Amino acid sequence: MSGPVAAPPPLETAAYDYPLPQAAIAQVPRADRDGARMLVLAAGALHDRRVSDLPSCLRPGDLVVCNTTRVRAARLRGRVGGRSAELLLLGGSEDGAAEALVRPGRRLHVGAVVEGAGWRAEVLGPGRGHPGARRVRLAVDPGVDLERVGELPLPPYIRSRLEDPERYQTVVSTGPPVSAAAPTAGLHLTAPLLERLAAAEVGVAGVELTIGIGTFAPIRATTIDAHPMHGEVYRLPGATAAAIGRCRQGGGRVLAVGTTVVRVLETRADGAGGVEPGQGITHLYLRPGAGFRVVDGLLTNFHQPRSSLLVLVAAFFGWERVTAAYAAALARGYRFLSFGDCMLGWQQG
Repeated sequence: MSGPVAAPPPLETAAYDYPLPQAAIAQVPRADRDGARMLVLAAGALHDRRVSDLPSCLRPGDLVVCNTTRVRAARLRGRVGGRSAELLLLGGSEDGAAEALVRPGRRLHVGAVVEGAGWRAEVLGPGRGHPGARRVRLAVDPGVDLERVGELPLPPYIRSRLEDPERYQTVVSTGPPVSAAAPTAGLHLTAPLLERLAAAEVGVAGVELTIGIGTFAPIRATTIDAHPMHGEVYRLPGATAAAIGRCRQGGGRVLAVGTTVVRVLETRADGAGGVEPGQGITHLYLRPGAGFRVVDGLLTNFHQPRSSLLVLVAAFFGWERVTAAYAAALARGYRFLSFGDCMLGWQQG
């Protein structure tokens, strides 16, 4: 006799809301990255561990995949009409049209000009995906480096000053700074932890996803299906595709460090458990009912209410498991959001 049939996950955005006390939002990173707490989702249980315990949670032959993007100094502070204003650059070239989030939006109408230290930006029109988004034409004076005059774009819910800017970069970040936010699950990794993974015969590989509004725009529609997922640039190297192939051949599992990694791997799924190398723009929006063809496990932070990241996590683990895990994390004093703690689990178990 079969058991009761589980109710389908809800589609209403309100179901992905939850009360998040201000006190639960981490304002500063831990002194020890891998000392962050890690809630492990097991069969019928939730275990309190530390990120430093990650090697003991994996098996020889498993593969850990990280997002190696580097965050740019995307926040530009200037003035418009004698008053303070700021831009958060989301994409585009430094001397051409760009997409940006602006503050205060009520003053930055079409034709408004924001001027800063060696740069000026003219508002061309509304942007996409957020009420504060604008298309701007950015002009930079010769010899001015926006990486020097700009600031790292800490989320608005972080009100404390970051003493060391490298703490908003992962230890695996490479290449030029391009992202407007950090792949926060990767902030927990350390060089010694990566060495311990290698000693445990666990592989490590990388993908790139340039984080922009597609990752952090809140869901404003009344149903999650009505949310438009904006495109983000990605690259999946041939070496990573080969590493996943070897992992599969050896019976290993693929662990994604963060939701951005999940999106890249599932975008390039080859239908046989592996991936095709390549690059492009992904609009993939993973929500309950979606199949996961590559990723077996996920290490991820605790995300904001009504976010596409929370919807992805619910799609991966199951809505009821995630609801229980978030409630337990709040009750047990876990730290939430970008500088907070994390959770680890597998699709089954």
